Amino acid sequence: MKIGLVLSGGGARGVAHIGVLKALDEMGVKFSILSGTSAGSIVAALYSYGYKPDKIFDIVKNLSFFKSVSPAWTWAGLLKMDGLEALLRKYLPENNFNALKIPLTIAATEIRIGRTHYFTEGELIPALVSSSSVPAVFKPVSFNGGLYVDGGLLDNLPVLPIRGKCDFIVGSHCNHISSEFDAKNLKLVIERSLLMAISSNTLESRQLCDVFIEPTRMDRFSSFDIGKAQEIFDYGYQFTKQNFMPHHFQKQTVE
Repeated sequence: MKIGLVLSGGGARGVAHIGVLKALDEMGVKFSILSGTSAGSIVAALYSYGYKPDKIFDIVKNLSFFKSVSPAWTWAGLLKMDGLEALLRKYLPENNFNALKIPLTIAATEIRIGRTHYFTEGELIPALVSSSSVPAVFKPVSFNGGLYVDGGLLDNLPVLPIRGKCDFIVGSHCNHISSEFDAKNLKLVIERSLLMAISSNTLESRQLCDVFIEPTRMDRFSSFDIGKAQEIFDYGYQFTKQNFMPHHFQKQTVE
């Protein structure tokens, strides 16, 4: 049976995916195809290249550009993704989809035409950077004639491009929105509003998953809360261990 895994975007919250992967690895769940957006695409790429979850966590928790980023509203002030690109080139030196051990689909938004583009071949790192370029924070990525920003704008849980390529799909979504919210300042209101808007485009995708893993109360973490990486990782791991068993990842047949 071919099992697919789809990882959502979510900034620093995406570290939860690594904890989920660690738990699934311990259950013996093997994946035949992966798909991801933004932070989820980075985790998926490192996993499909062959890194184990603990090593992926060591790599991702030191992403320094997450620690000092703040939105910049002028074009000249937008940040570049140089830090992420350098890190990816270190750990994915071949920079090509062909180097991956598990097929991967990466979702990015082509901002000029307003559609999702799914990368599956060719250069890997520009696709990952394109998928992770949060609007109003990072400059759009110009690549192969397209202009790309964060894939989460239109498809934050890219199930559709791989649904027909596997028998069973596991979705990991790190953007659960709880009812516990204190509107203490404008920054929190803006971030929650964006989180709600992006999460709305996952409603159809989550219905296409055979197993949907969504750790609760993830909105207590900011998209740039990489300083809480250990807590986010541990929570994703414990949530999966406590709520899922190996039999959940087996296709049920009706006689």
